[in-house]
Amino acid sequence: MATTDFPETSPPPFDTAWFQCATAGLDEDGSDLLARAVQWVRKPLTGLTASTGEPLDEHCAEVVCILAGLGTDAETRASALITVLPLAASDNAAGTRQDPLRKVFGAEVVSLVQGTRALLRLGYLTGQAVDSTASGTDQKEMQRKMLLAMAADLRIVLMRLASRLQSLRWYASSKTACPSSFASETMELYTPLANRLGIWQIKWEMEDLAFRFLEPMTYKAIARQLEEKRVEREAFISAAVKRLEQELADAHIPAQVSGRPKHIYSIWNKMRNKNIDFSQLFDLRALRIIVQDERACYAVLALAHSLWTPVSDEFDDYISRPKPNGYRSLHTVVTDTQGRTFEIQIRTQEMHEFAEYGMAAHWRYKEAGPRGGQVSAAGRYDQKIAWMRQLLAWEQDGHEGGKPEDPTGTQAATHPDSTDRIYVMTPQARVMELPAGATPVDFAYYLHTDLGHRCRGARVDGQLVPLLTKLETGQTVEVIAAKSGGPSRDWLNPQLGFLASPRSRAKVRAWFNAIELQQRISQGQTMVEKELQRLGKTAINMEQLAQQLDFAKADDLYVAVAKEEFSLRQIDYLLGAAKARAAEPASDDDVAAAALSRNYASGHDSVVKTGRSGVLVVGVDSLMTQLARCCRPAPPDTIVGFVTRGRGVSIHRRDCAAYAALAARQPERLIDVDWGSTGDALYPIDISIHAQDRPHLLRDLSDVFAKLRLNVISINTHSRRSLAHMVFTVEIKNGDQISRALAGLNELPGVSASRH
Repeated sequence: MATTDFPETSPPPFDTAWFQCATAGLDEDGSDLLARAVQWVRKPLTGLTASTGEPLDEHCAEVVCILAGLGTDAETRASALITVLPLAASDNAAGTRQDPLRKVFGAEVVSLVQGTRALLRLGYLTGQAVDSTASGTDQKEMQRKMLLAMAADLRIVLMRLASRLQSLRWYASSKTACPSSFASETMELYTPLANRLGIWQIKWEMEDLAFRFLEPMTYKAIARQLEEKRVEREAFISAAVKRLEQELADAHIPAQVSGRPKHIYSIWNKMRNKNIDFSQLFDLRALRIIVQDERACYAVLALAHSLWTPVSDEFDDYISRPKPNGYRSLHTVVTDTQGRTFEIQIRTQEMHEFAEYGMAAHWRYKEAGPRGGQVSAAGRYDQKIAWMRQLLAWEQDGHEGGKPEDPTGTQAATHPDSTDRIYVMTPQARVMELPAGATPVDFAYYLHTDLGHRCRGARVDGQLVPLLTKLETGQTVEVIAAKSGGPSRDWLNPQLGFLASPRSRAKVRAWFNAIELQQRISQGQTMVEKELQRLGKTAINMEQLAQQLDFAKADDLYVAVAKEEFSLRQIDYLLGAAKARAAEPASDDDVAAAALSRNYASGHDSVVKTGRSGVLVVGVDSLMTQLARCCRPAPPDTIVGFVTRGRGVSIHRRDCAAYAALAARQPERLIDVDWGSTGDALYPIDISIHAQDRPHLLRDLSDVFAKLRLNVISINTHSRRSLAHMVFTVEIKNGDQISRALAGLNELPGVSASRH
């Protein structure tokens, strides 16, 4: 249908005056598309009401006018009309070539309609949430991210914002009571989105309307306190703009001057955040001046201070001292001859774009509250927002040179990518953020580790699906779990695709490691108990026995026995059974004890090299030595020896806490030792590292060891509250290698390394 055929006598809301408003800025093809959309929905919408109670045809008509004011394209405006149509049985063909909607309006409109309907479903589910954990600040932030992530085309988000604003307007104009949940959701979900997308007029109006419904008494009190009506305030701003423009022209300073009055919610929010009275507010009115360069910024500042009286202590130079997020501008407050104060912001075009297009993440400190904290967001999420704000500016300015460059790197202006995260929901509408490609098993582990272990199946949007199904943003996932049990080893096979998250894989590995540890403990305990039965010592205290054998607890003894790192003969010797075997050669302990007796009785200081560790033991020949694992001594550490029961001489660092405890308890077992000719011997040492957890941290640490050609034989790491603690065990030959390793590690940003 051609635009000239649009009926001039159409009844409201789709009359000629409305059509002129709705097609503002569109060419003939765009106007024709919108006319066809009106004819498509006119009869189906007649007599229907929205969930708010407002007539559905009037709602859609006003939404289209709001979108026209934002400069959106014809496809967006047409989709806003079609989206609200009730789904019919024939809609099973939706999105296919047989879809009548596709034949009439094309694939782009169909995509917008389907995406918007998905967001409507999301809104319904989150509105039905009964999980108390789903109502917190983090969950609202998740819902905002999910809303953007679901909208592959962010024009869908614009349609949702316009629809919400129109509903608020209807509640106000019809004097219908607005549900507090509706107003609260507006404040928590929609106004932050409008703020982040830079759609200021929608943000301010939604905030004022929602605040009016949530806090009617406070709203009215602030309205009464305003010494001018809004029209009068705007007249004041207009007069100030004209005067300043004239003075700037006389001074030959090119500049753009604009102004706007503060809104009631903004006034209340500043009073609350700064804990000040209404009378202390200096920026109820504000001017913004955009100039060519920084020198002009300060020239305009001087000019403004010559025209009006500056208020002391109300000047901020964010150009020479930018805010932490990079925001730059000059802020000053001045007073006119009648004592009326107003704020002036002065910045260059570059500074303005940096703040307005999200590159400075201006919304972060606006939403952070009085404490000045910043709201965190993923990089691609920020890029998506920045891209959308550029798109809005492009549409409003009417550029013909093509759409803005997409910072997400997709090269598709209407389809910014966000492939690194997805957002799915529990049946209680709690939103969960997962890595792209996540499966129901990943989802279960993100909810709770034990639930992940017991996961046996899943329903996605009510349908049973295989556990290796790739989840998508907006889906509702329900985990089917057994009462007990553990994960499958198949989940660790990356080729099978059960897990996409490293966090989930780590939890599965931890489960199997714990099972293996319990098996070793059980195996070692059985072996020790059999040995004790053979010796007739079944009533012995196992914890005390383990400590006498230099183990911290019995489980450590069992593991060492099961791994064949500890001989059961040493238990035999400790309990005195070896004395009955006269034919057996003397043990290392006998040799050490005899050497100690001979050495200290005669005062003889003979020193004999023993073992492969390069350790010299005073007065002892052919004695086994071992480097203690509690302190891991290495040349040139000052070392001492302790004669163990059955394991020869244990070599410790002199500052070892474990050695100090042994020496205090059994001083007669101490023996002098020193380093001999170590040759090419390698000594394992532990290096403790504390650092801020960040991407590629482990890679950077490993690079240091690789450059020094140090062999890493084990790593123990854990993170808590963004802090990482790691213990690297590396093999070294001498103290110089230790010093170079610590120096290299400590040069890394945010890393603190020391000998363990």
